[in-house]
Amino acid sequence: MPDELATDAFLARPPGVPVIDVRTPDEFALGHIPGALNVPLFSNIERAEIGTAYKQEGRRSAVSLGLRRVGPRLEELAHTLLALADPADPCLHIHCWRGGMRSASVAWLMETTFGCRVATLKGGYKSFRRWVLDSFTIPRTVRFVSGLTGCGKTEILKQLADLGECTVDLEGLANHKGSAFGQLGEDAQPSQAQFENELALAWRATAPDRPVWLEDESRMIGKRVLPEAIWDRKQNARFHVVELPDAERITHLCKVYAGFPPGKLAACVETIRQRLGGGRAKTTIEALHSGDFAAACGIILSYYDRTYQTCLAVYPPANITRHPFPKLDPHTIAATLIESTRLSP
Repeated sequence: MPDELATDAFLARPPGVPVIDVRTPDEFALGHIPGALNVPLFSNIERAEIGTAYKQEGRRSAVSLGLRRVGPRLEELAHTLLALADPADPCLHIHCWRGGMRSASVAWLMETTFGCRVATLKGGYKSFRRWVLDSFTIPRTVRFVSGLTGCGKTEILKQLADLGECTVDLEGLANHKGSAFGQLGEDAQPSQAQFENELALAWRATAPDRPVWLEDESRMIGKRVLPEAIWDRKQNARFHVVELPDAERITHLCKVYAGFPPGKLAACVETIRQRLGGGRAKTTIEALHSGDFAAACGIILSYYDRTYQTCLAVYPPANITRHPFPKLDPHTIAATLIESTRLSP
């Protein structure tokens, strides 16, 4: 019989042991364990047919239909899985939705036919999702890299990581830079569930006894929403506000965005037209099409700066430490932030 493991033990697999998700492609696309490989036992259509049979005719009829559908390709399925395992010591971690018949039957096949060592996930992917949401409730000290748009928060966060600090890149996990222009140059955003899955593993990967640095974000990063427990941590967290001259911020934004076609940039401006104001939106778009990206940035920052100051004002002043710098030097800024926490944690 295969071992049935709780989520922590299932994820803490030996190096080289693949996680096999035998759910349908549609289930996998909605969310999956990061790094898992999808080797579906049934197609999307087959699973729907079996589900209908279960509801209308009962378990025995559904099982019989499942056997008829998967039977002809069991050998191909088994060889696919075997090719993913280490030939010297074939071991697989397999799961389905609830840790039921799909994962158990595939595990039995691989153990009895090929002698693989197999572990299944107790409670399946549904159990993993509970583990994900519980992860965000684990007490942690959180520090936020904060500052007006264009102050290089993402680059500073990367330098903090390079200097040995615990960090989690929320924008990187969400595939979005967090503004109206945030999707430019990024892959499609993951599903909400997958964003949470990736975030949970990144959160767990940081040392629990050390502070973790996050970039100060709004509740939504593009169309992805920060988990409630993470958002709640902001209420008592320490904010390290990086302050730079406007010219430095505009120069940085030009480096990040000026290479995109004016039409795409203008389309992004249209998404905030109402908040920016019709006249300013029109002037911004004209500046973009004329190649004056710095002028366009200056107008857009007037909107984002007001929004940021309003959001920061809701937090206790005692939790806010301001760090003025003459220029954007992410390494120097990161080192300064680290030193300031030593003097005043």
